[in-house]
Amino acid sequence: MTYTNFQVGEKFPLPIQTQGDGGLFQYDINGAMFILKLSKTDVIAVEAFRTGKMELALFEENGLAFFLYQIDGIFKQGWGDCPYSVEFITESQRPDLTKPTDPAIHLYLVDSQLDVLLAMRRVDLNEDFAAKLQSIAKTQLSAPQEKSAYGAAVQKVWQTYSSAQMRKKAIAVQSVPLAIPVKPPITSPKTEN
Repeated sequence: MTYTNFQVGEKFPLPIQTQGDGGLFQYDINGAMFILKLSKTDVIAVEAFRTGKMELALFEENGLAFFLYQIDGIFKQGWGDCPYSVEFITESQRPDLTKPTDPAIHLYLVDSQLDVLLAMRRVDLNEDFAAKLQSIAKTQLSAPQEKSAYGAAVQKVWQTYSSAQMRKKAIAVQSVPLAIPVKPPITSPKTEN
C-alpha cells in the first residue's frame, strides 16, 4: 500500500492529465475525489473552497455521468460540471464495489499554472449521493463504452444541457454547509478577592 502526501503549498502529488482551468472528478478504488484547477485565485477564493458553502450534484443520462459543483465565493453564479467515466481509470484503480470505501469526497483546489495545492477539504457524502455514485460506477463497469463514442456522447450532452439544466435533473444532491472552525471563547483567569 502506498501513501500519498497532500500538503497545502506544495506541488499537487498526483498527475493531472488535463491542462488549464476546470474541474476533474474521479471515483476509483480509493473513493471520490474532485480537483478544481484555477489560474486566478486570491485569499477569498482559497477560504471559500476550504470552508465555504457548496452544493454538489450528480447527473446521469444514457450511462453518462457528470459531477456538478457550485461554490460560493469562487463562482458568482452558476454551476460547473465535469464528466465521469470509469473508462479513463486504469483497471487496477477502478472502484471495487465489493469493498466499501469511505463515504466521503476529497476536494482539492490547485493552481493550474504552478500545480500547487492551495486548499483541501473532506466532505462526508449523504447516503443517497454515495449510493447513486456506486450505482453509476456499477452501470459503467457492466456496460463499457468506446472512448471515441464516449467523447461524442459527452459533447452531445453539453450541446443539449447547460450545467444549471443538469442540476435541475440531478439524481443526487449534496449540500455542504459553511464550515468555519469555532474557536473556544476566551475567558479571563479568575482572581481571588
